[in-house]
Amino acid sequence: MRLLRLLPLLMSAVLAVPSLSLAADQYVPLQQRMSPEEFKAAGLDKLSPEELQNLDNWLSGHGKVVTKVVDQAGNPVFYPTKEKAGPVQARLQGEFAGFSGHTEFTLDNGQVWKQADTSRLSCMSSTNPKVTLRRSLMGNWMAAVDGCNDTTSMVRVK
Repeated sequence: MRLLRLLPLLMSAVLAVPSLSLAADQYVPLQQRMSPEEFKAAGLDKLSPEELQNLDNWLSGHGKVVTKVVDQAGNPVFYPTKEKAGPVQARLQGEFAGFSGHTEFTLDNGQVWKQADTSRLSCMSSTNPKVTLRRSLMGNWMAAVDGCNDTTSMVRVK
């Protein structure tokens, strides 16, 4: 008996949930999503009402874009600092004799790394040496190259 009384309430809840998710997916026009300052800074105030409507129509017809993580300079960040990333082990392509303060090298896995500090480190010259890149406690990447007794800070370029 009680279940029969609750049935209309349950049906209302079941019907309301899809409409809530649909409302969350509704497109909101740019002028409503941006402050007047942002709207003007983007140059959208120069558009005619028809041009603005065409832009809104186009944006509403395209799915959400996944934003990549970038640093302050707009360069991609391959491993956000919160993410635990294991060590990278690979081989350097070509000759290696140390770090010059602006060293950049390509690994056999296709990754490109460049020196993040200006330290100069001489190492035993070798061809295609093994390199291990590990996260330090501060979140930097440190490169240890076989035949080199010291490590240096690196950033991933590609």
